[in-house]
Order: sequence, then structure tokens, then C-alpha cells
Amino acid sequence: MPKFAKEFHTLNYTILGSENILLFAHSRPDGDTVGSVLALKEYAESLGKNVDIACFDPLPDYLEIFSAVEFINPDKLDLNKYKLIIATDSVERGFEKILPLISEDQITAVIDHHPDITIKCDIAIVDATYSSVCEMVYDFFIANEIKITRETSTFLMLGIIADTGVLQHSNTTSHVLGIISELMKKGAPMAKIINATFNSKKISTLKLWGRAFERARINQENGMITSVLTTADILEFGATTEDIAQVATILNTVPGTKFSLVLSERDDGIIKGSLRSEKYKGVNVSTLAAQFGGGGHELASGFEIKGKIVETENGWKIE
Repeated sequence: MPKFAKEFHTLNYTILGSENILLFAHSRPDGDTVGSVLALKEYAESLGKNVDIACFDPLPDYLEIFSAVEFINPDKLDLNKYKLIIATDSVERGFEKILPLISEDQITAVIDHHPDITIKCDIAIVDATYSSVCEMVYDFFIANEIKITRETSTFLMLGIIADTGVLQHSNTTSHVLGIISELMKKGAPMAKIINATFNSKKISTLKLWGRAFERARINQENGMITSVLTTADILEFGATTEDIAQVATILNTVPGTKFSLVLSERDDGIIKGSLRSEKYKGVNVSTLAAQFGGGGHELASGFEIKGKIVETENGWKIE
């Protein structure tokens, strides 16, 4: 029996019995949360269901070539009209805000591959051994013998490519490679996805990256390479916080380093810390993130703290 066979069948049974369905993507949406909600939306709509996607942030510009669907702010929705609400990926980045507004007769489901998920729901499909939620959704389709169309295969590959770093991270298992092969057979445009998510960069993004790389420093004692980006940097180059996502991953490739840390200012006096490492380096960055109230995977974690990044004569500090 495949992993989560019971939960996958329960979720599908619930989708079949729900006329109005809400899919929830996490704040600051990335390829995995976007790909998973779009794949589920296409399936549910093929059954004649009414489906909306909620998110506190809009669909990222660089992903608009894959779908013109609107991400609706939950504050603008009547949450009570949905019989089923499904949250996918990093569900503790926004979903917890609407949970108190959901009644007991509504059904909630969570699909996530991040550890330490504490959100309670009716159907929980959570497993940190998966590379991505899109890998989990693929298994959901297979378990229920659901046809995977060319469009669905594109959405699923989008999430897998994003969360495996174009199949370069240690979470790229033989199962993942098998899925990629099947999705390519169904017409998923792998080159287009890689180009959109990793290779296509605006000049504003490259300038912001240049600022981050210029400030990068290596701690020879612990092998940490770190950099900072302020709100002023983002405004100076006309960039967005979306442009920061890959900086920690790129810094982690510097020879002689064990892990990377990028601190970036966000709205409301929040500083986001992004940590990255690789299996062979022997550093579990999730334990570091936990010290600041964050979490994630052993090789990719993050945290958020209150404060402001300030430059001093000796470098940068948080106030």
C-alpha cells in the first residue's frame, strides 16, 4: 500500500463531495505552493467544482506565464461558502490566520513537506521526506488513478524543479527522477520552467544580488557565509522581496563554506533569515533556525525576527 493511501483516498472522496473548494497558497508564494494549488484547481474544476485560490500575496510575476489565475486575498472572500479548504506547502505562513474563521462543519486539509507542522486539520498529509508538495500531489493523483494532463504535469514539475533546485539538492530521490520522467512524457516543458524560475532574471534582480554578494562575508571558524539586504537596497534597485529567494542558495556554493545565511528586511519591522547547506557539509541548519523560533528542513530553513538591520564601523548588526 502506498504511503498516505488512506489519506489520499479520503481527500479525493471529499473533493468529489464538495461543490465549493478553496485552495490556500502560503504568503510570498513560490513555485511549489503555486504549482500544487494550480494542479489541484485544474483537477477539481474538471469535475465541475467551483474553485478559488486564496493567498495574502499575489501570484508572482515570473510565474504568470504558466497561469493567469487570480490569487484572492482571504480578506475579500466569504470563507463560509466553502465546504472544503486545502492548504498546501509552508501552511504556517498565512493559513493560521484564517483557521479561527472556519466553522466546524467545514472540512480542512493540509498537504505539506515541512517538519514540525502544528496546525490541526481534518485531513493531514505531512511528510518531510518528500522533496516538495508537488511530489505529494503527484502521488495523490496516482493513488486515485486521476488523469494527469499536460497542463497538470507542467504545474507539478514547476514545484518539483523549484524545491529541488533543478534536481541538484539532496532531496532529489530516484522517485523524484521517475516523476520528472513521467511528467516530461506528458508534455511538461522542463526547459521553459527552468528558464522562468532560475535563468530568467530582471536587471533589478541582478543588481540586488550584486549588492548581496558584495557584502558577503565568511566566518572561517564555523564556515558560515552571510550577507544582508535592507529595505533601502530593495527600493534602490526597484526590486522585490521575491528577488532575494536564490541568494542564500548561490552563496552556499562558495568553496570552503559549510552553510549560508542571508538576512533581509521585510515589512512591519520583520527580518527574515534564510539558511542553506548541503548534505556533505554536515550542518543541520534547521537546528540553527529553531534557535530563533524558525524551522524547516535540515538543508533549507528559515526564521523571522523583529528588528532592523543597521550598518556599523565593524559590519552589520540587528537592532
